[in-house]
Amino acid sequence: MDSPEQPAPESPREPILTLPGALTVYVLLLAAIHLRVLLPPQLEYWTIEVFGFIPKRYDSTLLAMPFPGGSGAKLWSFVTYSLLHANLSHLGFNVLWLLPFGSAVARRFGPARFFLFMAVTAIAGALAHLISHEHEVAPMIGASASVSGAMAAAIRFAFVHGSFLSFRQGDADAASQVPALPLSRALRNPRVLAFLGIWFGVNIIFGIGSIAIGVDGVSVAWQAHIGGFFAGLLLFSLFDPVPRSGRSAADAASPDAF
Repeated sequence: MDSPEQPAPESPREPILTLPGALTVYVLLLAAIHLRVLLPPQLEYWTIEVFGFIPKRYDSTLLAMPFPGGSGAKLWSFVTYSLLHANLSHLGFNVLWLLPFGSAVARRFGPARFFLFMAVTAIAGALAHLISHEHEVAPMIGASASVSGAMAAAIRFAFVHGSFLSFRQGDADAASQVPALPLSRALRNPRVLAFLGIWFGVNIIFGIGSIAIGVDGVSVAWQAHIGGFFAGLLLFSLFDPVPRSGRSAADAASPDAF
């Protein structure tokens, strides 16, 4: 006598969007720090002066001005400025871009490398801002330089094959382990070049038009974006734990590669 057929087990459903733990912690940190806006206005602005990046702080001329934080702020503000945001829309804009690009980089690098990478690209953005805004008194804040660095790092491997923008965790995990393109080959990839053209075009528009974001009219520090982007692009190999493969470069040149 035939036994009744057993129903096939259902495969577990993957969540629509799963963020790597390192990125989740980073976003929660940004959100927690943004609660400083609940402080009295004078104290809230004091946090910006102490932890924001102020080029005038490094002025050694007779016109130098004292700022809260003293000598320590000259060091920590190269990173801490990237954890502060002017308003909720400023924070939301950066987090929105971090979801795809930061997820790809965090999956690939792992927590320690990811946090160090975000700090290094923040420093690069601050240096670019310092060079282009010497003697500037207005503080610079925001994670945009690090976000730009994550974008640059992602394009080193995201256009090989698979899609780091996939909503399926299995696809995203597989794409994060693809051997990266050598920089020379990446800069000949049509998809990478198209991405670079759009990204630099947007930042040039920001620079020429002096476009502001948010309800408070916060100006975009586009030079810091470019500093963070170049750091992410050029320093990617120092952080990348995935071994290189000659085969991956050949696969990237195929018509169906993505």
